[in-house]
Amino acid sequence: MNVFDRYAPFIQDFIYRNNWESLRAIQAAAGEAIFNTDENVLLSASTASGKTEAAFFPILTLFSEDMPRSVGAVYIGPLKALINDQFTRLSELCEEADIPVWHWHGDAAQSHKAKMLKNPSGILQITPESLEAMLLRKHALIPKLFGDLRFIVIDEVHSLMRGDRGGQTLCLIERLSKLAGVEPRRIGLSATIGDLEATGEFLAAGTHRGTVIPRIEAKGTKWRLSMEHFYVSQQDQPEGGDVKALPVLEEKTDTAPEHADAGMGYIFEHTRGKKCLVFVNSREECEAVTTTLRSYCEAKHEPDRFLIHHGNLSAAYRETAEAAMKDDDVYMTTCTTATLELGIDIGRLERAFQVDAPFTVSSFLQRMGRTGRRGLPPEMWFVIREELPEPRSMLPETVPWKLLQGIALVQVYVEERWVEPPKLDRLPFSLLYHQTMSTLASNGELTPAQLASRVLSLKYFHRISQDDFRVLLRHLLETEHIQRTEEGGLIVGLAGERVINSFKFYAVFQENEEYTVRWDSQELGTVVSPPPVGEKLAIAGHVWLVEEIDHKRHLVYCEKIKGKVPAYFGDCPGDINTKILLRMRQVLREDRSYPYLMKNAVLRLEQGRQSARNSGMTDTPLVCLGGNMWALFPWLGTYAFFAMERFLKLRCADRLGLRGMDSARPYYIQFTMKVQPEEFFRILAEEAQAEFDPLALVYPNEVPMFEKYDQYVPPELVRKGFAYGILDIAGMKARIREWAENNT
Repeated sequence: MNVFDRYAPFIQDFIYRNNWESLRAIQAAAGEAIFNTDENVLLSASTASGKTEAAFFPILTLFSEDMPRSVGAVYIGPLKALINDQFTRLSELCEEADIPVWHWHGDAAQSHKAKMLKNPSGILQITPESLEAMLLRKHALIPKLFGDLRFIVIDEVHSLMRGDRGGQTLCLIERLSKLAGVEPRRIGLSATIGDLEATGEFLAAGTHRGTVIPRIEAKGTKWRLSMEHFYVSQQDQPEGGDVKALPVLEEKTDTAPEHADAGMGYIFEHTRGKKCLVFVNSREECEAVTTTLRSYCEAKHEPDRFLIHHGNLSAAYRETAEAAMKDDDVYMTTCTTATLELGIDIGRLERAFQVDAPFTVSSFLQRMGRTGRRGLPPEMWFVIREELPEPRSMLPETVPWKLLQGIALVQVYVEERWVEPPKLDRLPFSLLYHQTMSTLASNGELTPAQLASRVLSLKYFHRISQDDFRVLLRHLLETEHIQRTEEGGLIVGLAGERVINSFKFYAVFQENEEYTVRWDSQELGTVVSPPPVGEKLAIAGHVWLVEEIDHKRHLVYCEKIKGKVPAYFGDCPGDINTKILLRMRQVLREDRSYPYLMKNAVLRLEQGRQSARNSGMTDTPLVCLGGNMWALFPWLGTYAFFAMERFLKLRCADRLGLRGMDSARPYYIQFTMKVQPEEFFRILAEEAQAEFDPLALVYPNEVPMFEKYDQYVPPELVRKGFAYGILDIAGMKARIREWAENNT
């Protein structure tokens, strides 16, 4: 029997109603795996390939044949917007079979949640944070709610594999399964996975099942891709004569205002009358770009055609943008961060813009995948911007780093289909604190042995030793996050209660201390460290005058005004893989063009290549900038570069006579030193060959807090987690060995 014939009649009817002529390859493969095995399943296929239906068609068929006596499937989505979108799609599918679909997150109505608690059944859609809250606050109800749970579907699984949030999700699934006495099959969905086998192992962690990974032959997809370069402070770009580059992709649809920022004017000109997304890499930049584009509308006396969407905006603002983008009759452009990167369907998008290069291939593919639906080809226009180098700028500043990064991200995928592999070898002490406190709060009093058994048995903590856990518990007792009862058991202490009772406890991703911004009756969103009364702030794509700040209740009251001003959200660090840096070096070395480069980008790349040839920076990593000033180009990813910086300062500085070290992470390091290149490489090789504890790369008295709950973890564990789990010392040492071989 083929997969279609195996589907329940209501699934077949749904397929007929939607005029599908045949099942997609991913749907046929998923049906085979789910119907014919009892294993976990990892489904990896391109965006808009029908992965959600591929998973749920067989699941719902099995439910229709034997209805679960509780919630039968949990769908874990990384974003509320994605859950809301899938809720609508699944509800239509399940209505005919009378299979309830519930959504549970911070914006879902309490009445809807109450109905689910009263009648646990069907499919529950939930974020990791809301699942944490449910395990904590509804602990006694878990067996009733999930006693017959058969499937857990994890959407956009790649987005959960690069930090504590993915670890939290795995821990929650294990805790839920143990509490309910079930072992549901896990189904992972993603369009951008770099290492399928490692992801399959991650998905199966803590189960007694393997993972089936159907191999789907991807059809060739044509992209419409362009990359153009602009100088921020120069309206007229340099002339360069005849160059081999893409022609203008389309005639200008209007004219940007006089004296417009060239890159922003380019976006403004090519979004008129179209439905587009403009991706940026931070919330601050999102606000700045939106404000600029809206000011151009005002200067041209035309209606505002730009929306904004990022994680600090209120639900009302986000949902307004989502609704407008789904409406095929509305032609507006939304400026956004990663919040619209994932699988929410936002209609017939004509193109995406990317301001500067994203940090990962995965992110590039996800953003490209927002377009190309409903018969249109995927289309992305990169807009690379940089300040015009001063005439006497030193070598590193003459290299177009953002342009190189954009080209490298595209090329490693086009040439090798390479995507970042998961990073699963960390020492997650911040998450260990969080899950320890959550386990203790939900269970009540436990002996130290019981607590250790419940927490350390979670597969994600396989690198945490009993000794490290004892160090954590002693520290938590000293700081009153936990306390010992007269019987010798452990319960949550007074300091711990304050942490747990905040709604922010449910999340493990880093949050700044936020203030809610209000205008009359509207909630605009949240900001960090608001400016004083009388100053301006930017949020929701507009500028506001701060009229009052209630520090006790964390409220900011403001009035709308005109102008431009920086936003206040906190930093957004990038995490770039060494593979990308090496491909950037190759871009400088090779003498070839790339078919997606526009005229300005071709000219700027040639300037960068000329600088590289003249300096020899791609042949030798150490270049003299004049006198005793040098630049080091390690061509290492973020965490290996991090290790290199510290290695130079803490292990080599005295022997090198190194001073004034200044880093542009992860591209180059500038410094002065007293030795010559041969001695530089010899000293680095000697120090790298000598055995040293990774903790030697932590500065004296430094407690390098990277994760949200590091502040509650003993300093010695924070340092250990950073040295052994964050710094890529192996990658750094491999590069130093390579230099030693090439310079002897």
